[in-house]
Amino acid sequence: MIYKMKFIFFIIIFVISVFAFHSCDYKKQASQEQQSEVVFTKHFTTSNEIPIWINRIPDSSLINGEETIIDGIARNVSNPTIKIFSPTKNNSGAAVIVMPGGGYTKVAVELEGSEICEWLASIGVTGILLKYRVPDSGPHYYKDCHCEKDPIKPLALQDAQRAVGFVRTQAKKWNINPSKIGVMGFSAGGHLVADVSTNYRKRAYAITDEMDKTNCRPDFGIVFFPGHMTIHTNNPYELNSKIPVDSNTPPTFILQAGNDPIDPIENSLVYYIALQKAKVHAEYHVYAEGGHAFGLNRTILDNPNWNKLPIADWEKLIERWLQTIKMIKD
Repeated sequence: MIYKMKFIFFIIIFVISVFAFHSCDYKKQASQEQQSEVVFTKHFTTSNEIPIWINRIPDSSLINGEETIIDGIARNVSNPTIKIFSPTKNNSGAAVIVMPGGGYTKVAVELEGSEICEWLASIGVTGILLKYRVPDSGPHYYKDCHCEKDPIKPLALQDAQRAVGFVRTQAKKWNINPSKIGVMGFSAGGHLVADVSTNYRKRAYAITDEMDKTNCRPDFGIVFFPGHMTIHTNNPYELNSKIPVDSNTPPTFILQAGNDPIDPIENSLVYYIALQKAKVHAEYHVYAEGGHAFGLNRTILDNPNWNKLPIADWEKLIERWLQTIKMIKD
């Protein structure tokens, strides 16, 4: 009886050992497959944050306080930077400097920044995240008068001009075609795209180095739900007089939701009308729903039905448009 019990015990131990071995082997294999998948799906490399000003930052005394980034939102940015998201395959040579929104009081560096740059890299476009200076670096809302006011100095425009010139001078180093450098912005960033697309002939600051002598005109612009486009006007459906559209304004893509509660559709509409009058290659998309401050897969309003809306496929439109203006291949 004792020998029989020992034999049964031995069999149980053997079975448990075999199961454990195969389970461990399976976990190891699954882990290897998972690691392999991560490597396979990683379609970009990222740089560290690169300060865009080398010798001095213009009007640096206007922003005080310590920079913070909480929940993907940067505040008190006094030293603007760019971060490069380079595609690891099928590099088209095109690059897009992404300018997140935030009302010129903060910068949404994730939802409208790094997430967008990662997507751009996935289609062979170098995404470049610009963390520009805030607060009060562009036209912004004042609660005391319930009105919009211009900044003391256009710090965000200074940073945008500098970023375009910076990228153009470093284009060869970063595998970028210097004739395929565009800008893309959301909300206040959308206004900044229009600003740098029309105010590029003269720097908004004193020249600091040779880099500032480089052409800072973007080769194309992508504007999402822009704000501040109807100030400095006297009549309805006029464009902000500080956005001087002309025939040399680069090709532009505009997209907006008709139910945007923050930056109403008039802002994007007046920009499109001005581009059309100047005979600029412009494309304009308006959707019934979508709200404000959305990225690839979510909105700041956390709309649970976001991915079911037609506007949620906006990235397909961007990719196709970039093909039509010959920035990327079909």
